[in-house]
Amino acid sequence: MKTFFTRTASALVFVAVMLGGILWADYTFFLLFFLIGCFALQEYFKLLREIDVDYAGVSPWHKWGATIAGAAILLTFTGDSFSIGGIPTGFIGWWIAVLFLLVMPLGEVLMSKDFSLKNIGYSAIGLLYVTVPFGLLIHIRMNAINIHYTHENVGTAPGWLIPLLLIIFIWINDTMAYIVGSLIGRTPFAPAISPKKTIEGTVGGMILAVATAGVYGHFWGYQYLALQHWIALALIAAVFGTIGDLIESKLKRMAGVKDSGKIMPGHGGFLDRFDSLLLAAPFAWIYVQTFMIA
Repeated sequence: MKTFFTRTASALVFVAVMLGGILWADYTFFLLFFLIGCFALQEYFKLLREIDVDYAGVSPWHKWGATIAGAAILLTFTGDSFSIGGIPTGFIGWWIAVLFLLVMPLGEVLMSKDFSLKNIGYSAIGLLYVTVPFGLLIHIRMNAINIHYTHENVGTAPGWLIPLLLIIFIWINDTMAYIVGSLIGRTPFAPAISPKKTIEGTVGGMILAVATAGVYGHFWGYQYLALQHWIALALIAAVFGTIGDLIESKLKRMAGVKDSGKIMPGHGGFLDRFDSLLLAAPFAWIYVQTFMIA
């Protein structure tokens, strides 16, 4: 019972912080995903240290260089939305990111006892796997004015809509997959990675997520997004969100841990909460750029 109340309380706090950050303003949206991105990257590095002991021996320069590069990459995606001393934060972030991405390998050569290109590769993959997806969400939010929302291209949907929909569709897919799997699930989907997932539950979750998006988009959401966009975003969230969840589960299994972190009592770490979003966000960004940009 105590565990139930702990999980419920932390979930309510999580939802309140997420909604406040996403809905309040541009800068709160950026700060929210900036912090999530930085902490999730640290959890990724922690998993790597458990997976490969060689990575545990990287120099402090490498550790901090990769962290600062990740933060700078996130800043880059703000573009001209904010400025410091009249200089766009996107420009500042771009130069910091380039500087540290160029200098970090040099520092690794000079300061590490055992130089390894493999360790640099691990960090680079982390920036692509963890940092860039959150940056793409920020980019969608900051460039919403260029997005065509309806058939007539006159929609007035706020910039936070698409990122929020991705999160909601992922949650619907996960919840429905669990319910359907519990009721009729018989065939293991990926037993070596996630033994509890079933094909019936996975497919059922995807179908119900897309169906929910289609029904809501047809009857109520048409004023914000054309129906095909509701369905496409739900499909992206369901399919690639599921794959993203499996990727993080594989990393945890390789590391021999249950959770990536302990930031949320009863719910694990940042990677545990946003693993599905890490893969869904890039494909949603590609969809927006291809089919919804003016």
